[in-house]
Amino acid sequence: MRWLANKLYGLLKFFILNVTKVWIPPQVVIGKDFHIIHAEGSLSIHPDVVIGDRVGVMHNVTIGTNMGPGAPVIGNDVFIGVNSTILGRVKIGDRVRIAANTAVTRNVPPDSVVVGSPARVFARLAPLGGGTQGAARSDANQPKCAS
Repeated sequence: MRWLANKLYGLLKFFILNVTKVWIPPQVVIGKDFHIIHAEGSLSIHPDVVIGDRVGVMHNVTIGTNMGPGAPVIGNDVFIGVNSTILGRVKIGDRVRIAANTAVTRNVPPDSVVVGSPARVFARLAPLGGGTQGAARSDANQPKCAS
């Protein structure tokens, strides 16, 4: 009976992985509210990857090793754009946005935007939610009305 169950599992696994092109091994540690956005391409994640809470991943993304030991650790509230690659023993901080077609091979600090191949890291101008500094800056840029 176990032999039959293993064969059936193998057949279903082969079918599902080749139809969906989503390769997430059961060893991957994934936080709450992980979501695959627009899953029309492939998604490949190495078994040793650790993914935080509320991470969004677009299609054609690879998260894995760089032909050496260690795998990425991705923080909370991270967005990974289309065709992006995260390779090697890197840490992606919380609230990071990784743009489309970006190759990340080094650590990224929290509250950053990462663009390009090779990746360039840009700090965010202000935390999400705006705050009073953002409101004052936008008021200063508004044209004055004549009374």
